[in-house]
Amino acid sequence: MTERERILTVFMGKTPDRVPFMLDLSHYYYAKFQKEWNITNGYVMPDTGLIDYHKKFKAGFYIPNQSLLFSVRHDKNVQAATETRIINGIPEIHWRYQTPIGEIERIRVWENSSYSWAIKKWGVTTEQDLKVLGYAMAGRTFEPLEENYRAWDEYIGEIGIAYLLPGYSAMGHILNYWMGIEKTIYACEDWNKTMHETVERINDNCLQLINMLAKYNAPAALMGDNFSGDIQPKSFFNEWSASFYRKAIEIFHQHGKKVAIHVDGRLRGAIAMVCECGADIIDAVTPAPMGDLTPEQCRTEAGPNIILSGGVPPNLWLPAVPVEEFKKSVMEWLNLKRSGSALIAAAGDQVPPYADENRITLMRQLVEQYGHYR
Repeated sequence: MTERERILTVFMGKTPDRVPFMLDLSHYYYAKFQKEWNITNGYVMPDTGLIDYHKKFKAGFYIPNQSLLFSVRHDKNVQAATETRIINGIPEIHWRYQTPIGEIERIRVWENSSYSWAIKKWGVTTEQDLKVLGYAMAGRTFEPLEENYRAWDEYIGEIGIAYLLPGYSAMGHILNYWMGIEKTIYACEDWNKTMHETVERINDNCLQLINMLAKYNAPAALMGDNFSGDIQPKSFFNEWSASFYRKAIEIFHQHGKKVAIHVDGRLRGAIAMVCECGADIIDAVTPAPMGDLTPEQCRTEAGPNIILSGGVPPNLWLPAVPVEEFKKSVMEWLNLKRSGSALIAAAGDQVPPYADENRITLMRQLVEQYGHYR
């Protein structure tokens, strides 16, 4: 079987010849080859270099990173601007919304040591700012670019699949882009009514995008707010996000698509809460030593039929960690195949920058040798 066939077989609830193997090598690839990582633009055509790098290592592909799979237009009363500036030789990206009720701006700055864009300034600091965010995002309209998705899918070919990527829910946007964790938690208490109104307006708009993407000819979608059980425990999730995810997952299911939810933080409680919303796949599963559950405990919390995709924590990819610890982690994950075929061997989230490249090949070899079902 090809890697694509294995992944789709698992999606159908059947048993492939062996556990599928796929990795998100994007962050590692960008850092290794010092590729420009301009998060203000998306790829219209497939990132052939990234896909070819997966093919080189026979690592299944699934994240069309920075792909431009739809276009966004804002209401005529909203001016949305994105600007890159060089400050003291360091790039910064400024995102700005100007509306009739106010203006907000957020800033991220380039950090070469981690090869990523760090938060420099949160854009929402007052209750009025929150209203501006809701006003700006609620008026978005979306246009399909399914031909871009098809181009990615065709170039990926038999090495894997391309998930649809609708992005964050309202709370994901607020937590990760506009307010940060601490300010958001306080705002949920101090500005409860305004927060509920803002979240509802943005989520209603996001569901318009979900309805459009669900019509694409694609096998699955990947959603999530970088869930972590300590940041969004079940009580918080139920108040702010559960209704949206139940609706979004139902829409995708009505169009025959599987839904993966990205849970890349603390797992205890988080796996169960997204499963209750109807998720088919838990993506980016990061067990111990970085996570708070063992692979077996992940399976217990998810139940026998939810696909677990992940397995090797980011720290174990680094050269400073003994390779035997890496191998042990891979084998512990592969041992889950004893309880069924709802399993994909992957990294816990991503293969990190400055990883030991040899471990990509080693993981594939271990999966090929020990991942067979018969």
